[in-house]
Amino acid sequence: METRLQVGVISSTHGIRGEVKVFPTTDDAQRFKKLKKVILDTGREELSLEIQGVKFFRQFVILKFKGIDNINDIEKYKGKSLFVERKDAVPLEEDEYYIADMIGMKVMTDEGEEFGALKDVMETGANDVYVIEMKDGKEVLIPAIKQCVLDIDVEKMCMTIHVMEGLL
Repeated sequence: METRLQVGVISSTHGIRGEVKVFPTTDDAQRFKKLKKVILDTGREELSLEIQGVKFFRQFVILKFKGIDNINDIEKYKGKSLFVERKDAVPLEEDEYYIADMIGMKVMTDEGEEFGALKDVMETGANDVYVIEMKDGKEVLIPAIKQCVLDIDVEKMCMTIHVMEGLL
């Protein structure tokens, strides 16, 4: 299981005082109000940044980090990801899973046959859609609904699906 979970990506600077626009990669952007710190993955190192201020603008979250007061100090981090430690993540409800824990999961059919591996999760609004790469390399889209997804076992990294007629 992942020890850190991505919550956003710095898309650009905002003003000249060191604020950044962050595209949230979490289900609930309002969670940033409660966050005290994030981890910035620069590609070379990881920086722990304390959040000083949070605002919202359209689909973005505007963050101000303590000690970063100039556009030049933050501009170099455009496109970089922000993470939180798993212990600081939003608690999950029943039948909810962190996407990071699911990617790479083996996918089996309800008939016991290996179907493929979970490659990606598309969040569509109504329900998620699982992108499954089959053994032959083709991709299949499976809606994350109870009729198709019968079981998810994060510990065993295995998902059991029912392949509905006309899906392949």
